[in-house]
Amino acid sequence: MPLHRFLPILTWGKTYNRATLSNDLIAAVIVTIMLIPQSLAYALLAGLPPEAGLYASIAPILLYTVFGTSRVLAVGPVAVVSLMTAAALSNIVEQGTMGYAVAALSLAALSGVMLLAMGIFRLGFVANFLSHPVISGFITASGIIIAASQLKHILGIDAHGHNLLDLSLSLFEHLPETNGMTAVIGISATAFLFWVRKGLKPTLQKLGVGAGFTGIAVKAGPVVVVVATTLAVWMFSLSEQGVKIVGDVPQSLPPLTLPSFSPTLLGQLLLPAFLISIIGFVESISVAQTLAAKKRQRIDPDQELIGLGASNIAAAVSGGYPVTGGFARSVVNFDAGAETPAAGAYTAIGIGLAALFLTPLLRVFGFRRGMVLFRIAAFSLNGMLCAALSSQMA
Repeated sequence: MPLHRFLPILTWGKTYNRATLSNDLIAAVIVTIMLIPQSLAYALLAGLPPEAGLYASIAPILLYTVFGTSRVLAVGPVAVVSLMTAAALSNIVEQGTMGYAVAALSLAALSGVMLLAMGIFRLGFVANFLSHPVISGFITASGIIIAASQLKHILGIDAHGHNLLDLSLSLFEHLPETNGMTAVIGISATAFLFWVRKGLKPTLQKLGVGAGFTGIAVKAGPVVVVVATTLAVWMFSLSEQGVKIVGDVPQSLPPLTLPSFSPTLLGQLLLPAFLISIIGFVESISVAQTLAAKKRQRIDPDQELIGLGASNIAAAVSGGYPVTGGFARSVVNFDAGAETPAAGAYTAIGIGLAALFLTPLLRVFGFRRGMVLFRIAAFSLNGMLCAALSSQMA
């Protein structure tokens, strides 16, 4: 069997030229700006330190560049997998402990091995038997749970619950403890993000602004929120008024890590790893196939399993947690003009440079409770894209 069957990089690498390099670099810059705050937020959603999101966005992307078949799929932390990771680990290990981080690595390793095995045994066809409405409903329901679970951060209160009902009751009980400044910033930023999605484009068009600049302005909405809230926290010392910030992020490249080989822990993670593998694969293959169809390209589901498996194993040995192809960043990558998986490699390099040199600036980068705005905004986009993809592929 030809080598390029297992190493797609040998196929597209032969035709790589200066024009392709330029397009990939532009797309990488845009996706990198989006991915840094998003990765931090998703790591917090998974119950992990924020740097885990950055680490999960470097080595996994590089491995997918070598083994993946999609030209524009952006691999890394996503909302659904982050939520499933938190749900799986919180029942086994206490958050904030070293054991929790090791369990996250082990979960990524198990998921990677399962995906690799499925790819080797050519089980990519299983995606054809999973109902897209069911997957869409799962993602939408997860989005509702995530949004509800993050209201406590937007309001600056303490609330807990293992399901939507318990969480809602807890939120209502602690509502009088709302931190005014946190609530003002959180609600204002959320309202702005929704307005950007619905109202900015018509407003700019009425003012006669060109379509090109309008599209860029709409995509830059979340970046504007990050910059504005960061400056506000820094200039007015809002952290002293109860507005929680991300805090110090280690200034380093991903460390070399190893998952646990404890039979007890691995046994407890076996089912969650399988579910994460299936859901992650379906989410990834759905967006990959849809975007590939727009350019008359072909996606190999079996090779995608291998690419995602390698990416998760890379996450397990570089301080990350389970990853998959994300809807939001993949669509941004596509719209930004990415032509090959090399755009993902350049994105990984950009995030690596940020982790190495820019982490001091991340200390107030989208204050911690406000970081959930990206989780909610990105997840809302995921839900809508999933519904759109389901209708296109039905």
